[in-house]
Amino acid sequence: MKLIVGLGNPGREYENTRHNMGFKVIDKFADSLGVDIDKSDFKGLFCRTKFYDEDIYLLKPQTFMNLSGQSVLAFINYFKIDIEDVIVIYDDLALSPGKIRLRLSGSSGGQKGMQNIIDLLKTDQIKRIRIGIGEPTYGIIDYVLGKPSKDEQVLIDEAQDKAVNALKEILKKDFHSAMSKYN
Repeated sequence: MKLIVGLGNPGREYENTRHNMGFKVIDKFADSLGVDIDKSDFKGLFCRTKFYDEDIYLLKPQTFMNLSGQSVLAFINYFKIDIEDVIVIYDDLALSPGKIRLRLSGSSGGQKGMQNIIDLLKTDQIKRIRIGIGEPTYGIIDYVLGKPSKDEQVLIDEAQDKAVNALKEILKKDFHSAMSKYN
């Protein structure tokens, strides 16, 4: 059983912001599988589905970004999901728009939602897919909570599509196969 977590902020005002890359990838992945994220519990929105005979949960924490670990911890504790079966998707300032990076582990790189997950799960051995949003040209908070330009959005949409395909590769084969194909 796998848990795929997309990070973002709940609410219409954050819907199309740079900080909601994880939510967007989860939504696109769910759409590609023909499922709705229609359950609410564990401080998040989620659904259960199958892909290549693998049971998977899709989770969008509703705690706001910086407290995402609360939802993830509650979810994995309730469903007894192993940490090695968790994949987290989030935005990354260090990658330019259109780029994605898959990693098996490591620091949060300053991404506070991922840091909260690392802190609460007490490990940095968490698989992740980072979606590039580029370096800010003004204050970080205003930048990540802002909406990309039309040119950036085209690149970000491509990155989100790559992330969906990477998830499918992970579920069909494994994480290493997806890393070699999409990094």
